[in-house]
Amino acid sequence: MTADSLARRVTDLLAPQVLVILMPPLVGLIAQGWSGAAWGLVASALCGGVPAAVIAAGVRSGRLDSHHIVDRARRAGPLMAAAAAVLVALLLLILLGAPLLLVATVTAMLVALAVTVPITLRWKISFHAAVSAGTVVVLAYVLPSAPTLLAGAAVVALICWARVRLSHHTWPQVAAGTAVGALTTWATLTAFGL
Repeated sequence: MTADSLARRVTDLLAPQVLVILMPPLVGLIAQGWSGAAWGLVASALCGGVPAAVIAAGVRSGRLDSHHIVDRARRAGPLMAAAAAVLVALLLLILLGAPLLLVATVTAMLVALAVTVPITLRWKISFHAAVSAGTVVVLAYVLPSAPTLLAGAAVVALICWARVRLSHHTWPQVAAGTAVGALTTWATLTAFGL
């Protein structure tokens, strides 16, 4: 396997849509068993499924270059759809009495979008890096934190390498994404008292 093909696989397998779809049910399952996983599926469908469907439709119609939206100028519409879907998910989870950890996790997604969307309109911050770093922080709340953070840092570094290797981002863009994802998620979960 060449470095470029490895980078493409990492980019596809650990894309933001994939992580946002897989993480809530996993976190719910670990934190609260099968009922938590069910709440996580609700969050996944809205926070990950809806944006993925919007992006897929954009790719099929030719408005978007790929599901990674490499062209920064084309990111605004899908990102606004993602923010709306996350907001709907958050309101639904609150109204239906979802577990606090999932409400906090979805809130962290919304906060991260509130920071990254304005940045990406001017500068191409890495959503791959932001989402992966935020995912690691959430997982560190439900799994043993030290090994989770250590293993997670290695995975985030691999994702950052892949994005730079494919010339989709620069090192400052992936570093900024990592910092925003980790800090907004940590600050949100801390504000929830977790």
